[in-house]
Amino acid sequence: MSSSVQAAPITAAKKIILLRPRGFCAGVVRAIDVVKIALDVYGPPLYVRKEIVHNKHVVDELRAAGAVFVEELDEVPVGARVIFSAHGVAPSVRTQAAARSLQVIDATCPLVTKVHLEAIKFAKKDHTIVLIGHKDHDEVIGTLGEAPEATFLVSSVDDVDRLEVKDPQRVAFITQTTLSLDETQDIVAHLRRRFPKIQGPAAQDICYATENRQLAVKAVAPLCQLLLVVGSQNSSNSRRLVEVCEKMGVPAHLIDDLGEVRPEWLQGVETVAVTAGASAPENLVEELIASLQGRGYHSLQEMEIKEEDVRFNLPSELTRTVQLHAIARD
Repeated sequence: MSSSVQAAPITAAKKIILLRPRGFCAGVVRAIDVVKIALDVYGPPLYVRKEIVHNKHVVDELRAAGAVFVEELDEVPVGARVIFSAHGVAPSVRTQAAARSLQVIDATCPLVTKVHLEAIKFAKKDHTIVLIGHKDHDEVIGTLGEAPEATFLVSSVDDVDRLEVKDPQRVAFITQTTLSLDETQDIVAHLRRRFPKIQGPAAQDICYATENRQLAVKAVAPLCQLLLVVGSQNSSNSRRLVEVCEKMGVPAHLIDDLGEVRPEWLQGVETVAVTAGASAPENLVEELIASLQGRGYHSLQEMEIKEEDVRFNLPSELTRTVQLHAIARD
């Protein structure tokens, strides 16, 4: 927390429990850094396919700095420089980029790339691939594109019941990285019952940040009467935090910023917990805390569930350019 948010003595009646870890994960930090560094090195205009991360405030800030956000590559001038978002892209998008002679910087989160590589591996082994995820999410669209003829998307246990596969002995599953841990475990368990020989990833696909933030919400739910999650509505991992809390019987709301907090939510609430999705900036959390303190929640307690120290390197195509610019300046 910055010095602008001060923890008050624990004697106050109304209390805020601020969860840690919260906010930016390593993949989001990397993706945002990619855009900022590319703008610094190359200057605007710099094109970004889709939202670099699913957060309105982040996108607006980068747009103001000179990033041009587009939905598809045909909106990018031939030969221009374009950044792929943290959610990854299908091979067809890479093919289109090459056909338009675009200079690509790939900001795909390495943990999403891991899922893509798993899809490729299982497809080469002639397995039917079951992708657990949410339809129309950018990450899912990209992963489906790796082996579209061999991949089936499921979002629930009922979807699993409706599956019809070519060979029940050759089935594999992979998952979107930002799912609910509990729901995904239920779906995987049901898949194993239907297809006893099903294969899966060596390590779970749900990312460390998604897991840690959900575990923190589970830990705080018995201690509060309300959870506020800072994050945008199209952020999958943020929405899952709300769902996890509500399933434990505690009201929860997803808000882009403090301006969306409704006074009636706080009526009768003595303890409010606060967290943030993996693409939500910390300054929005700080502003929310200050606003809550102004509404009488003078006691602030930070609750840390697990320390995070994950870092990802910049994409190689950007690292080389940065090094060359540094040499040129010297």
